[in-house]
Amino acid sequence: MTISYGSTSTLATHTDTITPTVVGSAGNLAILQVVSGHPSDSVPSTPSGWTLMGSSSGGGGTFGSSAGPRRLTFFARVLLGSDGNPTTAIPAGSTGSLIAGRIVSLSRTAGTGWRWAASFGDDQTSGTSFAAAGGTALSWKAGDTAVIGYGVASNADSFSAEAIAVTGVTFGTLTERADAAVTTGYGTSVALATVAVSSGTATLAPSLVATLASASTGIAGVVRVREASSDVNATAQSVFPPRNLVAATGLTGDDIVTATLYRQVGTDLFAVRAASGVDVTGQASLLRVDAEQPLGVSLNYAAQLTDLYGQQWTVYSGPITSTVDADVVSDAIRGIGAAVKIESPLEWKRDRDSTQFNVNGRIVVVGKPRSARSGTLTVRTETDDDGDDLNDVLDNATEGVLLVRKQVSLTRLDGTYALLDDTESPNWYDEFRWFQLNVVKSDDWPDAMEAAGFSLQDIANNFSILSDISAFFTGSLLDIALFDFGP
Repeated sequence: MTISYGSTSTLATHTDTITPTVVGSAGNLAILQVVSGHPSDSVPSTPSGWTLMGSSSGGGGTFGSSAGPRRLTFFARVLLGSDGNPTTAIPAGSTGSLIAGRIVSLSRTAGTGWRWAASFGDDQTSGTSFAAAGGTALSWKAGDTAVIGYGVASNADSFSAEAIAVTGVTFGTLTERADAAVTTGYGTSVALATVAVSSGTATLAPSLVATLASASTGIAGVVRVREASSDVNATAQSVFPPRNLVAATGLTGDDIVTATLYRQVGTDLFAVRAASGVDVTGQASLLRVDAEQPLGVSLNYAAQLTDLYGQQWTVYSGPITSTVDADVVSDAIRGIGAAVKIESPLEWKRDRDSTQFNVNGRIVVVGKPRSARSGTLTVRTETDDDGDDLNDVLDNATEGVLLVRKQVSLTRLDGTYALLDDTESPNWYDEFRWFQLNVVKSDDWPDAMEAAGFSLQDIANNFSILSDISAFFTGSLLDIALFDFGP
């Protein structure tokens, strides 16, 4: 795993608006460093398609010629390969205002993407020995890269001996990538440097230093860049009823503290059961079972991850399709179900409590909102096993709720239904049975109910005695949760 420096663009300067040139190729991380000065200390606008990494001003005093605060801002974009040059601006028409910026590109050899976090500090004591303590603790480990920026008030300065220090962390050789004095407006001097972490781990704020050619004050900041380790994967189990194992992995490597798993159908996101806003602090992975996915439809899974800095990252799995050769009535919580054929036509009834009044010959109706649909689902099972499975579901449905799904998802039918009663009509001459299920459309099971990754019947079908289980699963209980109990 290696992050490598790519190239740096020329510095763009103006009184209020700049459009630096993009450097780098597809997949590179482009970082736009902006140093600005303005009477209102405005944060530069975020360019279209870019992300604000962080912004801070410092240096003390009153904004003036080679004096007062300057603001340092970082923006980021993962390049697509045909990227337009970004435009960023501060309010126009202000005396002495200035903005200067350039882009640096980085490449990576591994990981699932890019992760970053920023920390800033300032030096308000005028002198040639510039020193700033970062205000935010960042996590550090070998392979990280630090992109360091400086901005001081002097419009005729230069930088040398730039350095970063974090207790317990060893950095490689720091390389200055750019150093320029800007005379636009009240002026500034800016510098950019990069350095990689060689060894050590810590979660501490960095200390930044540099030597200036002349005495000044200003702001400094570092963006810690890392190859992402977090990912989301979905695995279809070869069991009936269908279920997918959804796992977000590599969480500790990206400082993830909260995770939410989603099922993505088209552009719509649906939270996976018991996977909303889960505290994963210190956990390497989050595993959940999805037993409510539509059938016969290609879908993806997404993980929305929040790190300890409050930044959100989203990663996606590849496509997966759950296929069956029948309609399904199941209990997604217990992991049991039956293969059925849903008969048609369907008739849905919707009640509305109302009262009518005859007012001078006019009928006035006062009523409550229309109810959820209710009706009778007629389903057919074609083998004794399927009929027995359906009776098992009807006998033990969690909270009396059934999940009904067509063989190929039908959104106007698929969903959860509360069972009122049922009638079973078996044939004398074959294994076919008809069931009339009187149901009412219901809310889903509470999110706190986690779907089972396996049932006791799964274990009974595969193992004879308890010692067989312990001999087969020699690791932890997680091995059972991950095991495919299908044929």
